[in-house]
Amino acid sequence: MNHNIRSTIVKVCSVALDNIALVHQKALLQPFVNVFLLLLLLTLSSYSATERVFGSMAPDVVVQAGLLILTLAIFVAMYNLPKQALSKLRLKNRATVQANRHFFQGAQLLARARSAQKRANSLTLAQGAVTEANKALNLDPKDAAAHILKALALDLQGHKTSALRSLDTALTPPAVKSLSDRERGDALFKRAELRVAINRRRRVDSAIADLVEAVKLSKDNSKAFCLLGECFEHKGMKDEARKAFIQAQTIEPTSVAVREALERLAPPPT
Repeated sequence: MNHNIRSTIVKVCSVALDNIALVHQKALLQPFVNVFLLLLLLTLSSYSATERVFGSMAPDVVVQAGLLILTLAIFVAMYNLPKQALSKLRLKNRATVQANRHFFQGAQLLARARSAQKRANSLTLAQGAVTEANKALNLDPKDAAAHILKALALDLQGHKTSALRSLDTALTPPAVKSLSDRERGDALFKRAELRVAINRRRRVDSAIADLVEAVKLSKDNSKAFCLLGECFEHKGMKDEARKAFIQAQTIEPTSVAVREALERLAPPPT
């Protein structure tokens, strides 16, 4: 290869690489720039020696130089990831970790509240669970699990209407997207249970809608089938109620409440 051509290629690449380092103001890039120039010189020298034997191979050298430049350009693009995006990612991950910590602390408090012997202790622990759930939600408002935790703690305190609102939020997009089918089924059952407890007569239809969906998602939830049977029975739909109780009995054969319900709904002897 002509010495002038080789010198020109090296000068052009050197200036281009210096401009890249200057624009990005990355002092750490300089060692990589030097390595690249060394590789380029070795490539040109290799092809210069080969050229004397096989003739002109300038196009191949240009291709090789282009590939080397492309490799370095890819490295620069990867190295120069926007710091703001990385900062946001770190903050998001940190917030998620903190939210999970508050959620687990709240879940532990709720478990202790449920097993507390004294009512006063139970209420205090349940309030602590609500506080931890609120802290988790401040960090991640779309976390359905934290909304459900808050609902369960509020229900234990006797605040059923507030608990129902929390469950409504958990079962509404975008929060509901974070729930598995089984978790969504359990949450629907709990919401139906609250609706019946607040006002069975006025909310029985919406409770039935929740329960029908719940038993599709959680086919082994005997309590959901049992409550569905009670709702159907309340509406005078005895055949549907009987079918629901039979499903509950299949899952939990020893349930006294289910056995009594089936005896109550048994068709009269002919």
